[in-house]
Amino acid sequence: MARVTVEDCIDKVENRFELVLLASHRARLISQGASITIDRDNDKNPVVALREIADETLSPDDLKEDLIHSLQKHVEVDEPEPDPASLIAAGAAAAADSEEQDDLPETITFDQMSEEELLAGIEGLVPPEKSDDY
Repeated sequence: MARVTVEDCIDKVENRFELVLLASHRARLISQGASITIDRDNDKNPVVALREIADETLSPDDLKEDLIHSLQKHVEVDEPEPDPASLIAAGAAAAADSEEQDDLPETITFDQMSEEELLAGIEGLVPPEKSDDY
């Protein structure tokens, strides 16, 4: 392929904007020293990146994942939250273990409030008075 055109790549990556993003990301990777998967033929990095996409030597999905990963600042791991009952049981077990050493009470008690008591408490709240300082 002597010249690479958008039409050569558009059947691999349908969205032209996404094609530009993927090709520019790949060109940056090449300039940082990533190995190329085709013959360079004295082409510059953006042309090499487009030719790799057109020849399907690189998967557009892999490039997309790599681009997303490179742009992420903080990767949040989605871990399940612990069950509250197991936390209470673990706290009670830890308290029982430390009781032998520190003579702590055996049971842990929590204050419980019914929904009606909570609503009555909320209704009894008064808004703070406005001051002239603000």
